[in-house]
This record gives sequence, structure tokens and C-alpha cells, in this order.
Amino acid sequence: MVLDTVTLRVALGVVTLTLFLLFYSSFRRTRSRYSGWWSLALLFFLTGNLALLLHGTPHQAWANPAGNLLLVTGAFSVWAGSRSLRLLGTPRWLFLAGPAFTAVASLLDSPASNTWSGGLAYLGMMTVGIALASRELWLLKPGASQVHRTIAVAAGFMAAYYLCRWVVYLADGPLGPVFRTYFNPAMTSLITLVLLVSVSYSMTALSNEQLINGLSERATRDGLTGLLNRSAFMELATEEVYRLKATGSAGALILADLDHFKALNDLHGHTAGDAAIKAFASACAASVRSTDLVARYGGEEFIILLPGANQESAKIIAGAISRRLMDTDTGLALPTVSYGVAVSTSAHADLAGMISAADAALYEAKALGRNRVVCVGSQSQ
Repeated sequence: MVLDTVTLRVALGVVTLTLFLLFYSSFRRTRSRYSGWWSLALLFFLTGNLALLLHGTPHQAWANPAGNLLLVTGAFSVWAGSRSLRLLGTPRWLFLAGPAFTAVASLLDSPASNTWSGGLAYLGMMTVGIALASRELWLLKPGASQVHRTIAVAAGFMAAYYLCRWVVYLADGPLGPVFRTYFNPAMTSLITLVLLVSVSYSMTALSNEQLINGLSERATRDGLTGLLNRSAFMELATEEVYRLKATGSAGALILADLDHFKALNDLHGHTAGDAAIKAFASACAASVRSTDLVARYGGEEFIILLPGANQESAKIIAGAISRRLMDTDTGLALPTVSYGVAVSTSAHADLAGMISAADAALYEAKALGRNRVVCVGSQSQ
């Protein structure tokens, strides 16, 4: 038995509705951004296919452009969801450009009498949206699983299929024998149905992975600055100092404190204080090396571990942080910073000893008038 286009579109609609209800339920529980975007994509695919069921009726004049618009919006929603896995946003104008172009092209191509109105624009934008999603998924850093690579390949296959449809449509037209045999709506609905089911199964693993990563991020990062929090720093720094001790390498630890921070809060309010803290955190992140550890130690105090650094290197990095801070435009006078630096060359040095020495150096920097770097050597007792 040969299934016609209408039957396949109805089957695709039923499957898409089922998947939408499942993923929307998951999104309501987890608030995973990827689940949210995938739910939106399924909703657009569902309503777009329903609109195209109105071909051959008096409603075709609006249903054809609407169907094309909704399906392309679904493809770009998959792209936006894929970007969310990489913690990237999607500019609204970029998200809407493809669907808007498709809708205009369809409206200008006699949709009341032409079931393929705006066909080139529709096929082209479907190719672009799905190909962009495939690229984002492929660039995603490997996590606990490699499922994103499987989905990237599936999306790449779908993008290649739509590209072939676009090429054959351009060369042969929608009524040509090649297009009607291999790239007709019935064949497309069947392929889409199979891919939606298989990809949606994998999406669950990706969504759960994103949720776990988000929880881990919140557990180890300071909410205001995005830097490591104190407990995460202590755990990572303890391991790093142990490694330095095992290899006989040097290391430096910096304690930094914003000068007269209470006066800033009292004069300009806590919003200004938060802005100063975020500005300093940004200056730190831009000044340290990729191997260094930076954390908000508490309040307006920060801590930095510099593996392999000596006293001079630590002073250079502290100076670079202060210069970047002073160059930051926040609309208010940012405070100066005092630094205490502890440098360890002893095979017996530990993290607690370095922090204690850096704290003493920081106290001395404050006593000497603030806005300076004081360095000491550190050895465990």
C-alpha cells in the first residue's frame, strides 16, 4: 500500500504532538533551555504541517505562507536550542530573518493558486536553519556522552536532504520527475517522521546532560561574578598545590581586597558595590592565564593561584589587573586594590600556609596605605 501525502502528514502531526507533550512536560519540570527550544520547534513543526493540510481548499491563500513560515521557524528554533547547549544566545533579528524572508517570498508567489509558492525560499531557509543546528551540535564540547555527535550527524543528513531538494527544485521544478520521485512532500514527511522520533530519543540525554551541567555550574561558581566560589577554589587549589609540591615546582598565591569598599557602598549603594566587584572579576579573568585559578573569596576579597609563577610574575599580573580595572567604564569611580602575594618554592608548602602568608602580606599592604602589592615567601611550618 502506498501512503499519500495527506496520510503521512497526519501521521507526522500525531507523532509531533506526542513528542511535544512529552518534551513540554520535561521542560516544565527541569526548565532546561534546550528542552524549551525543542518543545517550541516541535510546536512549530506541528502547526506548520497542519497548515499545509489545507492545500486545495479556499484557505490555501493564507495557509501556504503560514505553513512555510512555521516550518522554517521550527528549523531555526532547533538552531537556537543547539546554541543554548553551548551557553550562547541567539540574536532576535537573526532568528526571525529566515522565517520572515520565507513568509514574504511565499506571499508574493500567488499562494492561492500555487501550492509551491515561495518554494525556493522555503527549501533554502530550511537548509540553512538545520545546517546551522548541525554545526552548533558538532562544536559542542564532549560531556558525559557523545550523543550530540549523533544528533549533529542526523541534522546534517536532514540539511543535506533539503539542500538536494533545493537544487533539484531549482533545476527541475516541483513537477519534474526527479523531484516528484525522490523529494516530494510524502517522502519528506516520512524521513522527517523517522528522524524526529530517533532524534527526540537522544534529545532526552542531551537535556539531562545540560541540566546536570547547569547544577554543577551553580554549585561551583559565584552567582555575582561567575568566578569560582570559595569552596570550589579550595578543592581545586588543594589539588594543584599538591601537584606543584610533587613536581617541585614554584607557585604564587594572591589575595586581593578592594580598598575602602564599605565607603563605596555607603556613598553609592549596594548596586555600585556589585558593579565594582563585577568589574574587578572581569579584570581578573582578562589578566590571568588559562592555567590559573581565580575565585571570589568572600565579600570584596578575591584569591588567585598562579601555578609556576614567581614573585615578579605575580606582581606583573596584579598590576595588569589594577590597570584593567581603572580602564573599566562603569560610570563611577572604582576603588583601588591592595594585594598580598605569597610565593612558595618549598617542597613542603601547602595551600593553608600560602593563604596565611598572603593574608599577612595583604594586611601589611593595607597598613602601608593601600593600593599596592606586598610580597612574602611562604613555607609550611
